[in-house]
Amino acid sequence: MSKKKKKKEAPHDSQGSSSPATREQSEAGTAPKMKRKEYEREMRRLHGELVALQEWVKSSGAKVCIVFEGRDTAGKGGTIKRITERVSPRVFRVVALAAPTVREQSQMYVQRYIRHFPSAGEVVIFDRSWYNRAGVERVMGFCTAEQSDRFLEQVPAVEKAMVDSGIVLLKYWLEVGPDEQTRRLESRIDDPRKIWKLTPMDLKSYSRWYDYSRARDEMFAETDTDFAPWHVARTDDKRRGRLNIISHLLASIPYKKAPREKVKLPERGKRGGYKETKHPFKYIKERF
Repeated sequence: MSKKKKKKEAPHDSQGSSSPATREQSEAGTAPKMKRKEYEREMRRLHGELVALQEWVKSSGAKVCIVFEGRDTAGKGGTIKRITERVSPRVFRVVALAAPTVREQSQMYVQRYIRHFPSAGEVVIFDRSWYNRAGVERVMGFCTAEQSDRFLEQVPAVEKAMVDSGIVLLKYWLEVGPDEQTRRLESRIDDPRKIWKLTPMDLKSYSRWYDYSRARDEMFAETDTDFAPWHVARTDDKRRGRLNIISHLLASIPYKKAPREKVKLPERGKRGGYKETKHPFKYIKERF
């Protein structure tokens, strides 16, 4: 079994010093926001590549597993939507599990996630994953420190087994700065499109920024391995963040253009005596 990377010292969050992620966030904040026209043009190109990836996955029988973790409001859901909006849900499956049931609580912790792992010809995207135990569960007291520590000790072996079985495993951490997180949470308060995103858990988590920072640092120290490394994306600018993540995803998978026959529409069949029905169809009101 491959050995993990040597542990690195966890970044500090105390006054007078900042973590690499914090410094990078400050540097990223100086870049101008990407214009929508430029963003959509580049996204259109990347969508074409994602379809090419999809066809290769289907034809080759590849198995791809993508994990999205990160700060609250960092843009995990929006990034996943942009990845999946032009591909088939039969190939790209999104897994976003609810809180475990009583039965699931009695199981081995990763057991309920394993059944969602990809089979041949599938890309499975986890919108939060087994790493809940190292993050929200630890910070919010849903598990003990001992349970979280045991998870961090065991999960590299699980991920090594995944990789050894032929699964392409990509792990992304989305990092957003504290000021931008505040702005995004405040924008949800009165927006009827976003109010469902503002849960009591979000409000409790908001005050625990540094608790989450410490949990993140320990998680990285234990699970940022050679065979399953963490990839960090800055997402204060959501558009740039999404493009960077999708570009990295595509560059990390050795897909090739799948063979495809030239498409030609066949001729329609003859009417064969068919007559339009006189059924009184109940058309919806055309408001637009």
